[in-house]
Amino acid sequence: MQYVKTICVILCIATFSSCSGKGTENKLNRLANELSPYLLQHADNPVDWFPWGKEAFAKAHAEDKPIFLSIGYSTCHWCHVMEHESFEDDSVAKLLNDWFISIKVDREELPEIDHVYMSVCQAMTGSGGWPLTIIMTPDKEPFFAGTYFPKNRRGNRPGMLQLLPMIHDSWTNKRADILKSVAQVKSYLIRSNTRELGDEINETILETAYDDFVKRFDKKMGGFGRAPKFPSPHNLIYLLRYYYNTKNQNALLMVESTLKNMRLGGIFDHVGFGFHRYSTDKKWLVPHFEKMLYDQAMLAMAYSEAYQITKNEFYARTTREIFTYVLRDMTSPSGGFYSAEDADSEGEEGKFYVWTNKEIIDILGKEDGVTYNTIFNVNTNGNFHDEVSGRETGNNILHLQKRINTIAENMDITPETLHETIEEWRQKLFAVREKRIHPLKDDKILTDWNGLMIAALAKGSIALDEPSYAQAAQKAADFILSKLKTDGGRLLKRHRNGESSLDAHLDDYAFMIWGLLELYEANFNTANLAAAIELTEIMVEDFWNDEAGGFYLGADHAEKLIVRSMTSYDGAIPSGNSVAVGVLNRLARITGNMDLLDKADKTLRTFEKDLNRIPSSHTHMLTGYMFGLDAKEVVVVGDHSTETQIFLQSISHSYNPNRVIIFKDINKTNLSKLAPWTETQTMLENKPTAYVCKNFACNQPTNNLKLALKQLEE
Repeated sequence: MQYVKTICVILCIATFSSCSGKGTENKLNRLANELSPYLLQHADNPVDWFPWGKEAFAKAHAEDKPIFLSIGYSTCHWCHVMEHESFEDDSVAKLLNDWFISIKVDREELPEIDHVYMSVCQAMTGSGGWPLTIIMTPDKEPFFAGTYFPKNRRGNRPGMLQLLPMIHDSWTNKRADILKSVAQVKSYLIRSNTRELGDEINETILETAYDDFVKRFDKKMGGFGRAPKFPSPHNLIYLLRYYYNTKNQNALLMVESTLKNMRLGGIFDHVGFGFHRYSTDKKWLVPHFEKMLYDQAMLAMAYSEAYQITKNEFYARTTREIFTYVLRDMTSPSGGFYSAEDADSEGEEGKFYVWTNKEIIDILGKEDGVTYNTIFNVNTNGNFHDEVSGRETGNNILHLQKRINTIAENMDITPETLHETIEEWRQKLFAVREKRIHPLKDDKILTDWNGLMIAALAKGSIALDEPSYAQAAQKAADFILSKLKTDGGRLLKRHRNGESSLDAHLDDYAFMIWGLLELYEANFNTANLAAAIELTEIMVEDFWNDEAGGFYLGADHAEKLIVRSMTSYDGAIPSGNSVAVGVLNRLARITGNMDLLDKADKTLRTFEKDLNRIPSSHTHMLTGYMFGLDAKEVVVVGDHSTETQIFLQSISHSYNPNRVIIFKDINKTNLSKLAPWTETQTMLENKPTAYVCKNFACNQPTNNLKLALKQLEE
């Protein structure tokens, strides 16, 4: 249903006609003029939707109506459900159109709006999620919050047909009560976003965060806590860095168990590769099927770092598989990366991804099909149940219960032979699956998520010694820097259908800087370093909190909301402030600019209370802090000779997450403008030379590669 409906909307917009996914004639609403795939999904609703903007609020003021704000994203399953049940329904639409001004927001395009109102929902209800439903005054002041609402009451959950009349009555007859609630909400928002400089962070916080993961670790299946289980790869990266610095084997054990079980489970797409959003059960078997670009990026980083530490080919193979999926299915011809793929196709979640026992035997033949079904746990009854009734459907989510090496041993063949055979089978299944109706692809290109993918590909290029990954990262970076920047050098948020627009947020800057720094260390193109420095200057100018330190989510020139928000919490991905701590620490050591180091320290102190209260919810900020405790700088001075390349590659490929690498090409002079402290460093005896430094105090330069590597490890 969703796929067919989306195609219908696109055709309607292209031909200026009207149609509906339900088969009835609806005029297109204002959302038909938008670029967001999520907003376009609602363009033929009978609801008189507005995009977020001045027109909607002016109309609300003029007609003295409350705002019905609905926030979601294109691949959100329950957003689709609520649309089908409520927003496509004429009776619900009539209530919304008569009594409210209705606004639709794509949370991925307007994250500050989403953050402000999600924090209201969590404060008022104790939970949150998408679709997010907010009722507020024409002045953007919320007084009601919730998430998914069906058309009619279901159990204790009110339906739209009960909820909307109740709120209309309160707005008409009990306005004073609403205004009292508004005042309380505003007071809460101001308090929760007011910051002051705290104390210095104590190193013991690193162990406290580790201890929290130990308490929540699932010793049998990996991961932390109960179902649903999210990958949260920034937590795994933190534990890898914690292991590197402390040599605590249990930290590595928790990471390896989690990475192995996720790759074996149904959360991984065994036919097309890539990871689904999260697992609804504790065994990583039944996923929520959407695929997000940011999950692929962060998981690729976790798997590649695990490979660097362990040299276990299992992690290298998984990293390559993630990149195969992204470069095949999520990359635009211009090099930018698309945002997501939906969980639903033909109106059913997961339909594109599941298989019956018979389907696989028909494709692979009886002998191979039976073997494949045994390996991937496919049976006649199926393991994927109907969402509503819970009945068996005969559909199966492919998953492994043992690693391929173990299965090969039981079959008395080599792992390499079994891998090759499974790959042949996978390609046959993939070819058949490609003929199915695909889930919707959200093809907007977001600056922040592209920054993450650029970082992942650059790191993967080094870890796996695969230059093509760095080349893909460079193409994406060039696209962002050429197509998603204003004439004044500021970033834009979103590119789609040849048009770039929307104000960038903190995450866009911090994540893009991160990507550029990783890319610089992968190819030593000083243009990447120069761009990172330029964006950092703008990030400080537009987002820095001069009074308390840390960075605001929105720029100082952006639209003013009811509060200017600051956040440090690492959710599905790290927060902008968390990433900022890391990139400021790294750039300070590359450039010698101590002001950047001071801002990294102030950001940590600004969120000191949050860090100490829940350190395991701020792991990426703690990763940045950990870097600063033992940071090293290595400058390699050389030319374009093979000897210099070997020198650089040897240092780059040695896993040391607490160092930055700078390459000074003696034939070029532009590095000294970016990192003035490197100006006097030269080659010894006309050979590539390493200057290994810690906190800007350097060892004696050496052209002995083994000695340079030893200095880095000391």
